[in-house]
Amino acid sequence: MTFAAFTASDATAVNTIRTLAADVVQKANSGHPGAPMGCAPMAHALFSRFVNVSPSNPDWINRDRFVLSNGHACALQYILLHLLGYAVSMDDLKAFRQLDSKTPGHPERGWTAGVELTTGPLGQGISSAVGLAAAEAHLAATFNKPGFELFNNYTYVILGDGCLQEGVASEACSLAGHLQLGKLIALYDDNAIQIDGSTALGFTEDVIKRFDAYGWHTIVVTDGDAAQPTAIADAIAAAQKVTDKPTLIKVRTTIGFGSKKQGSEGVHGAPLGAADIADVKKLLGFNPDQHFHVPAEVYEQYKGIYTRGTDAEAKWNALFAKYKAEFPELAAEVERRRTGKPHPDLAKILPRYTPADAPVATRKLSEILIGAIAEKVPELVGGSADLTHSNLTRWKTAKDFQHPSTGLGDYSGRYFRFGVREHGMAAICNGLHAYGMLVPYCATFLNFISYALGSTRLSALSHHQVLYIMTHDSIGLGEDGPTHQPIETLATLRATPNTFVFRPADGNEVSGAYLAALQHTKTPSVLALSRQNVPHLHGTSIEAVQKGGYVLAENADAQVTLIGTGTELSLAVDAAKALKEQHGIAARVVSFPCWELFDNQDEEYRSTVLKAGIPTVSVEALGVFGWDRYAHASVGMESFGASGPAPLVYKKFGITIDGVANKAIKVIEYYKTHGPVPNKVHRF
Repeated sequence: MTFAAFTASDATAVNTIRTLAADVVQKANSGHPGAPMGCAPMAHALFSRFVNVSPSNPDWINRDRFVLSNGHACALQYILLHLLGYAVSMDDLKAFRQLDSKTPGHPERGWTAGVELTTGPLGQGISSAVGLAAAEAHLAATFNKPGFELFNNYTYVILGDGCLQEGVASEACSLAGHLQLGKLIALYDDNAIQIDGSTALGFTEDVIKRFDAYGWHTIVVTDGDAAQPTAIADAIAAAQKVTDKPTLIKVRTTIGFGSKKQGSEGVHGAPLGAADIADVKKLLGFNPDQHFHVPAEVYEQYKGIYTRGTDAEAKWNALFAKYKAEFPELAAEVERRRTGKPHPDLAKILPRYTPADAPVATRKLSEILIGAIAEKVPELVGGSADLTHSNLTRWKTAKDFQHPSTGLGDYSGRYFRFGVREHGMAAICNGLHAYGMLVPYCATFLNFISYALGSTRLSALSHHQVLYIMTHDSIGLGEDGPTHQPIETLATLRATPNTFVFRPADGNEVSGAYLAALQHTKTPSVLALSRQNVPHLHGTSIEAVQKGGYVLAENADAQVTLIGTGTELSLAVDAAKALKEQHGIAARVVSFPCWELFDNQDEEYRSTVLKAGIPTVSVEALGVFGWDRYAHASVGMESFGASGPAPLVYKKFGITIDGVANKAIKVIEYYKTHGPVPNKVHRF
């Protein structure tokens, strides 16, 4: 595309961003001034000539997406948001990094209007941006018609050396190249400095050759410091013309441009100091005695960008009105999805089971469920990290999300082949959800979600509704042994705020877990699913799972409560029978598929499940860490597992009917002489 020539007014705008960045960090006495000062020309070139956003409606669906992957440079993003007319005032800039301000220490999605993704952990932004670009490509292929390009936005990213060193970025960018995501354009702030000093200390690879190998289009801009950044704008315009490859623009910049410490690690993560800032302002033609100063001509220029964006939204709204008349059913689907609400008939279409149904592995029950809802819940998209036939995540009529030129699928496809890229997979799913109108899922073995924890944590922090379908969920996977058997994994996930962790026991509980995961639109969910078959138990239900924990088998004379999850719920049922038949001990059985949902219930309900005065024993073929929150004793793992057939592995570690029964007897006897039984419901 063509763009207006740069003038002295643009130079003033670039230098305003630089001086504001120095002032913002100085007042906070905390932050990173160097990258914002160095990136000011590329940011101004990008927003002044290319980006279409609507600050009066930050959620306009076809807006261009901008991601600051090197999130420590967020003073740059907040300054841009202020100049563009978002709800970020000058007072907000002055409150940078202060408690509860709109300008926190790293960008947070949902906290500051105009921030698309929570960034800060390096590499996550560029990786999730791949998901943003994939979402645009998919929705365009699904809804666009000749003359009606509803979805055609670009995803722009600024990233730094640290992002490129993180493995997650390598995973995601490799896949982006394969997928030929032509509307993803990344500007690499090549300032050759990181916290320890020069990148010569440990990062000397040829980034351009690396991205060429990934299948990206690459451009190099040697002078990224120019206050009239024509070369950068030329590169962005050239990138837009390449529609079958994402583009990396390597921009050589000077970190902390204008500072006496420019080009060194000294400007990376500390305020410049009053004297240096005064010298910077003099050098750039600003009054050193003025702070947080924006010349009127800069506000006026950015007002023009604001108007360009609102005009673009108005044109889109007019186009959608015509689309609605021409394609009413598709338009209705767009509107339904834009609300973000779950499918209204979801509960009606979920499979239900009875004890008469044959035993089935919960991963297979998950596959059956996905097949039942896939065509009726078209916003559901996802895939597996090269374990499709083990995770059982692809429904029969699914089409792969691939570039049409490959002959392997097209962009209307909803099934993603993530490859062995667990961390990148999770980050991409965060981006898919952040775009809107999609509910992504991804899958691998439960043990290997550990590779992805950096991204799953951001799912929770950012309120991304991502479904993590994790199979082979315990020592029950057997022969693959301790390298593949998760032990500590669920404890880690359960400790993460705003994360639902489900370990369903049978078909009804699998359906209940999916219902909860799909209805809670601001929470990621982990579904831990078994390799081995499980019976369908009497008393389970979709509705009961919504409580997180419930009484499966009550007994008025109970001396002990057995809590089971997943494959061990049926073990708890069998142990209760053995206690009665062999020892004359009555036991209650509680199913506990989701700790987090249980904790959300009121105390009155929780007291009916974990009854006062009755000792409780948990049974789960994973690590016992954390179960003391609910149970007085646990049957589970306190070491790594072992390789062998699953029944023998269970026996080796005492996770058997006799093992559970013996533990229950010991607990009962203990509290006869060491009472009273501590109440596990009351918390202060």
